[in-house]
Amino acid sequence: MQTRRDFLKTSLLGTGGLVLGGLSLDAALYARAKKANDTVRVGIVGFSDRCRSSLIPSFMNHAEELGFEIVAVSDIWKRRREEATAFFQKNYGKEVKLFRNNEEMYESGMCDAVIISTADFQHAPHLVEALKAGCDAYCEKPFAETMEDARTALKIARKTNRIIQIGSQRRSMPNYQAACDFIQSGKFGPIVMVEMTWNVNQPGRWRRPALVAECREEDTDWKRFLCNRPYEPWDPRKYLEFRLFWPYSSGIPGQWMSHQIDTVHWFTGLSHPRSVVASGGIYLWKDGRRNCDTLTAVMDYGPEGSDEGFQVQYTSRFTNSAGGVKELYFSNGGSLNLDRNEVNASGGMSEGDAKAMGMQPNLLETFKLPSAQVDTAANMGGDPMTSLHMRNWMECVRSRKETNAPVLAGYNHSIATMMTNAAVRSGEKVTFDEKRQEILAGGKVFDPYRYI
Repeated sequence: MQTRRDFLKTSLLGTGGLVLGGLSLDAALYARAKKANDTVRVGIVGFSDRCRSSLIPSFMNHAEELGFEIVAVSDIWKRRREEATAFFQKNYGKEVKLFRNNEEMYESGMCDAVIISTADFQHAPHLVEALKAGCDAYCEKPFAETMEDARTALKIARKTNRIIQIGSQRRSMPNYQAACDFIQSGKFGPIVMVEMTWNVNQPGRWRRPALVAECREEDTDWKRFLCNRPYEPWDPRKYLEFRLFWPYSSGIPGQWMSHQIDTVHWFTGLSHPRSVVASGGIYLWKDGRRNCDTLTAVMDYGPEGSDEGFQVQYTSRFTNSAGGVKELYFSNGGSLNLDRNEVNASGGMSEGDAKAMGMQPNLLETFKLPSAQVDTAANMGGDPMTSLHMRNWMECVRSRKETNAPVLAGYNHSIATMMTNAAVRSGEKVTFDEKRQEILAGGKVFDPYRYI
């Protein structure tokens, strides 16, 4: 019988040699990376705050060892291009080629791969551009904010067969990998409930007032920014604070739920909820935003056509940080707590309860998962999640193996976040039409542009 110690040992070995102190690597796999003429040339699509604070530093942690180099930056805002020049000179003593848009960068033929860190609604269209240009891609989440964008990007991804990593960093963390292995081993028992929270108290979250005051339409390309969204007159807030404004972002679902709900799909093998009901509003931060500052969703998960399954309850608020970030999985035998990285018997069937029901007690043995913590207040820049996740992408670009967070993972988390967004905006119970790959609100195909 496999012991708890054996389980944790084999679980960690199964993550590609991850150990708490670092990484175990197969040197032969990267022999090619040492050749100067075999460097993977990488372009940055969108020189965002997230990119400079976390994605680029995470990339640079491994670039020399694995034979990667950032050679280009594409950004439609003149200011960001100038900042990129200063950033790379100051931090890495190097120059990068600057491009006013993605078309110019891809036409140059400089890039073998790209890191996409643009506005939420642009991720899928920008991924399509990269794939058509023959580039591998690290693409930030959310994967997509409309089903049309999601279906198009998935189709092109399957056709081009490039290496894609979606920015769902939990999939590269040892505690989450061990939790996945434990649940899939059957030792946890059937999941009966999942509770998730992401609470902050940050009135300035996603606000950029100083930059908004300095952003001028003539210094950027508003038409390119809008991409495939309906035309609206120039608005620097929507350009820089896009996370607050639908249809440029769904806000809470796309930004935060996408991380957490992805673990449900990963741990269970289920692709999306069977149904979602949700409610939200702008209850405190009435600053002209379109997206909720408080949201609660209840999702039903399980095999289609089956009465088996479980419920996921997701809550998030900008107005009070009590509870922080929590991910709790419950079975009849106990709990799996990814805040404390612990499996325990909390809430499980005790001997007394079992005796009263004519059953056997099934309390779980308490043990710790590998330790890793998520910072609830920061933008998660510079944390080990991103570094491990970026490294996994870089390894897979070399080996041509599937990444920890492949394109289908992004497609699936987007279905869940889009169903939630549809439920909040329509006020209807939302389901998913598997055959048509469409979100249905009140039995009708959800129109994402009706609620602008």
